[in-house]
Amino acid sequence: MFTGARILVAPLDWGLGHAARCVPVIQELLKQGAVPVIGADKGPLALLRDEFPELEHVRIPGLEVRYGSGGSQAWAMAKQIPAMLRQARKEQLAFNQLRHELRLDAVISDQRFGIRTADIPSVLITHQVFPFSPFAQGVARRINRQYIDRFDLCWIPDHAEMPGLSGELSHGTDMPGNARYIGPLSRFKPDASSISPVPDRIVAVISGPEPQRAMLERQVLAQLLPIEGSHVVITGNPGTQNIQKGNTLLIGHLNAEALCNALIHAELIISRTGYSTLMDLDAIGRGALLVPTPGQPEQEYLGRMHGKHGSHLIQEQHRLDIASALTNPPGAAPTIQKTAELLPALSELARLIIQRRTSSPTSA
Repeated sequence: MFTGARILVAPLDWGLGHAARCVPVIQELLKQGAVPVIGADKGPLALLRDEFPELEHVRIPGLEVRYGSGGSQAWAMAKQIPAMLRQARKEQLAFNQLRHELRLDAVISDQRFGIRTADIPSVLITHQVFPFSPFAQGVARRINRQYIDRFDLCWIPDHAEMPGLSGELSHGTDMPGNARYIGPLSRFKPDASSISPVPDRIVAVISGPEPQRAMLERQVLAQLLPIEGSHVVITGNPGTQNIQKGNTLLIGHLNAEALCNALIHAELIISRTGYSTLMDLDAIGRGALLVPTPGQPEQEYLGRMHGKHGSHLIQEQHRLDIASALTNPPGAAPTIQKTAELLPALSELARLIIQRRTSSPTSA
């Protein structure tokens, strides 16, 4: 399909979820004859290099976003909006130079608005077509739409039928003309998972911006220590050493196969209500104890939505009670059996690459 086209894949670096959901995209690009180039930094770069050690990579620094330590993120995010807008412009300028050095034919950006150019086909992956904001939501949505419209294609990792997994975040009456639903993206392949000799009773997966990531890690660890059995906490810090604390093993990162295996066989799964987590849980057909990041509107909305469906148990962080969740842990959850549309989306991208090669270049 792609006959050696060089395609940059660049995920946002707020936690590891954006990088994780790029794994199946890269895998399919390889199957279709493309030459993916990884563009990321820190944890996301470590995750993708672990999954694809043979691929060329380049460091593209992102913005280190920090949440507040309280129950609202409004002020913490408001203070960082000017830096976010500057970062998008800075990324745009840097990418204009980088794309020539890398000899790119296209770019797939996961939520990085500055990684695009008019000279080559540019794709945005996002499930936040209609983002929730703790303030000035109408303004935030208009700005978000302006950025989406600058891309040739907007790939939405969800099903077209409402509510899908993202609900109102990516379903509405005023969809962008470049939007394409490509189906949920998960790096997990449950059919290929092996049976763990001694499955861990509780597996917690913790990621996201600080200090909330560390705050949840401390709460989870404190509650796991007195609970009978062996437990694992994946801390979302690739490259760090494993630490054994009592009956709980803290692991910085697991590759896709190992993490999928651990989650499938756990008695209880604990995680945030991040969208990539919801796609992974859907792929393996498991329910979980989900803890929305306090004051993060998207995660709180997804928590309410999926909690109503009954597949997942939702607890607020300040009321976390793992022992009570164990009395009736969420078990199997029905997966949404619908056809994924990633391959048709890639076919459309391949056609755009051919068209752009034969047309005269334009300025970004």
